[in-house]
Amino acid sequence: MGITKEDFLFKDRMVKGMTKDGHFKLSVVKTTALVKEARDRHGLSLLATVILGKTLTAAALLASELKKEERIQIRLDGSGPLQYVVAEANSLGEVRGYVGNPSAELAYDDPDVSLSDGIGLGVLILTKVLYNEAEPRTSSIELFAGDVTRDIAHYLAQSEQIPSAVMLDIGITEDGAISEAGGLLLQRLPDAPDGQIDMLQERLASFQPIDQLLSEKIYIDDIMHRSVSPIQVKELGRNPVDFFCRCSRKRFLDALTMLSLEDLEDLKDEGQEIVCHFCNDKEYISTQEIRGLITKAKAQRN
Repeated sequence: MGITKEDFLFKDRMVKGMTKDGHFKLSVVKTTALVKEARDRHGLSLLATVILGKTLTAAALLASELKKEERIQIRLDGSGPLQYVVAEANSLGEVRGYVGNPSAELAYDDPDVSLSDGIGLGVLILTKVLYNEAEPRTSSIELFAGDVTRDIAHYLAQSEQIPSAVMLDIGITEDGAISEAGGLLLQRLPDAPDGQIDMLQERLASFQPIDQLLSEKIYIDDIMHRSVSPIQVKELGRNPVDFFCRCSRKRFLDALTMLSLEDLEDLKDEGQEIVCHFCNDKEYISTQEIRGLITKAKAQRN
């Protein structure tokens, strides 16, 4: 059965725009299938699904400003049961990520427990791998709230000096399934009048959650226009968004070549199963392949 026009229109994708007055840029992304695939690949609990889903959505939004295969990584290291959360994305819409404890949950019947306890106290580390820069560019801040949405907005305001409004929404059905997921990023440009970003931030604070709008079959283009109405927006571009990992058998073998000859010798009598942290794909490396790596390592020593 072929894909319908509606199914095609509502596939995960990103739309980017700028207000016609040149004061703000904004991006809206739908990440429903992306979040569901992350959940299925890693066997995530509901807590891990929501927090990783928000972080993947944030990474996709922040990567929308990069060039092609430049990439951004968000890492949240905290004291909560998730331990850490990692999400990586590029401007092509390739997004991937994982958590330290995929089965972590909270005592939801405790009135003092909130979603932010999943991460807890800690640090947000943001790394950019950019063209023409030999080393990755890394910056970090203490977690402001243990809440991905507020912590990303706080990072942008403090570390990058860009006043921003951030929405990251994961919809959950009564039976614990993902309904819709998506996000919005609005950022002030240098010539914007003082105070206008405050007005828009206040507006978006009461804006209908992105997942609810998507559930009502509101297309991401319409969400972009509604979010700043009556200010008019012109589209700058769009692209699909997918859970995508570039790991491969060759890359697994290349990783083994980084081991010392002595370590390879220890592995030569049994095969090795290697697991990619980002996508949970597995590759079995045979003893014959490991012995081939040993032969190459010895040749390089001579």
